[in-house]
Amino acid sequence: MPNLEIVILIIAVALVFDFINGFHDAANSVATVVATRVLTPRLAVIWAAFFNFVALFIFGLHVAKTVGKGIVMPDVIDNSIIASALIGAIIWGLITWWKGIPSSSSHALIGGLIGAAMVKVGPSALVYSGISKTVMFIVLSPMFGFILAVIFSNVLFSLLKNVDAEKGNKFFRKAQLFSAAAYSLGHGGNDAQKTVGIISALLYSAGYIKGSFAIPYWVVLISYTTMGVGTLMGGFRIVKTMGSKLTKLKPVGGFIAETSGAITLFFASSLGVPVSTTHTITGSIVGVGSTKRFTAVRWPLASRIVWAWVFTIPASASIAALTIIVLRLF
Repeated sequence: MPNLEIVILIIAVALVFDFINGFHDAANSVATVVATRVLTPRLAVIWAAFFNFVALFIFGLHVAKTVGKGIVMPDVIDNSIIASALIGAIIWGLITWWKGIPSSSSHALIGGLIGAAMVKVGPSALVYSGISKTVMFIVLSPMFGFILAVIFSNVLFSLLKNVDAEKGNKFFRKAQLFSAAAYSLGHGGNDAQKTVGIISALLYSAGYIKGSFAIPYWVVLISYTTMGVGTLMGGFRIVKTMGSKLTKLKPVGGFIAETSGAITLFFASSLGVPVSTTHTITGSIVGVGSTKRFTAVRWPLASRIVWAWVFTIPASASIAALTIIVLRLF
């Protein structure tokens, strides 16, 4: 059984990743509600952090189980694989945060697991069904968000064409509080579970979970709490990119984007798919903007974001692979 101090240290690193995940992805939950000036940035992240934590009592643990045993075989996972995966995800998350690029913390962690396991064990360590499902949703989650946003936009804009603009804005400013809360629930219900899964995998590999793979409740509680605190600290570089640079949003557009994103996240979480909240809300925001007119979306910025999505898994996998090679020297 691995040294307890090492296990505790790796759990601490996992919680650092969880904090950065909340910090980095706070933009996904609050960008639209900040852009439409329904809430100030500080109030928005408090609102998002609260519902990130509340998600603990609403969603099952399907996503956590996928991360814990559906990417890499649980029997081959050890502390070096998990530590390297976390370091890869953390470094990539900090690089993209510094550049203000809304990348995926979820896919960074999955890329880290893949890279570390490939170096440590080889291709036989990977669970290809879980990886393929996750990779498939890199395309599907923004596409679902986009399609739902286009549908909702066409329906609502048709219904509101004879409604006074000021009255419409007043109503949707209030409605956005609920749509932002729903999106934050989806964020907490999917993203916090990645850390739940990785810590549980560590405990299982270290022999602290006996029998079949299971998830201790204290791991769930501490992971959700840490993500909530990270969200509370905010990630305002990315808020600016998502909330105002990609397209201009009014309250009705913010409501549509958040609702479309929330529905997509709820659906993915029910299937146990670890999706990217970044991809989802980006697709939804672009869907709203493109409904108004094609040029309403800043496509060069959108393409830059997409390239970050493409590079996230291989970049974090490469960092994790390099990390585990270095760890072998000690």
